[in-house]
Amino acid sequence: MRHAVRHLKKSDPVLAAIIERVGPCRLTFRDPTFENLVRSIAFQQLHGSAARAIFNRLVEAAGGTLTPQSILALTEAQMRAAGLSKQKLSYIRDLAERTHRGEIDFLRLPEMSDQDVIAHLTRVKGIGVWSAQMFLIFALRRPNVMPTADYGINSAIRRAYRKRKMPKPKHVLKLAEPWHPYRSIACWYLWRYVEMKDRDRPRK
Repeated sequence: MRHAVRHLKKSDPVLAAIIERVGPCRLTFRDPTFENLVRSIAFQQLHGSAARAIFNRLVEAAGGTLTPQSILALTEAQMRAAGLSKQKLSYIRDLAERTHRGEIDFLRLPEMSDQDVIAHLTRVKGIGVWSAQMFLIFALRRPNVMPTADYGINSAIRRAYRKRKMPKPKHVLKLAEPWHPYRSIACWYLWRYVEMKDRDRPRK
């Protein structure tokens, strides 16, 4: 990690200033498992505490462990009672069904390229490119992922690099070229930077 941070500092003076402000990289990871992909679906577009409560109720309803079999053993009513929306319920059941059939194979994911992982996971209803990229970064620990559609990253780039508008994906990729092969670590710093800027914003 120290080598990655040194590389990023040398490659981009704006990012170097962000790194100095944020401090040491404390990127945390989860295991690349079925359960953690279910967790990411449950957490989509929800506040952390609310999402955690729903996820914990789902785990309890499934008998304490989330597997394709334990999800498929639940009725839709039981999943709805945990607090899942009808849409998320359908996403999680689709993931469970595809994993149970062997169409989604979590054991093979670590051996796949980034693009193959994205293609593999986006077969699942509700898993888009962004969700697959988050899985690459935070579960598979891939160091060079660049989620160009991420709002937080784009907001950080607009502020730090003094862009008048939100950058387009092609501009993000061009800006991130010097960050290779550690774009995931750069993204972590951009996320922390925009959080700090939001905290520092004066309250009305």
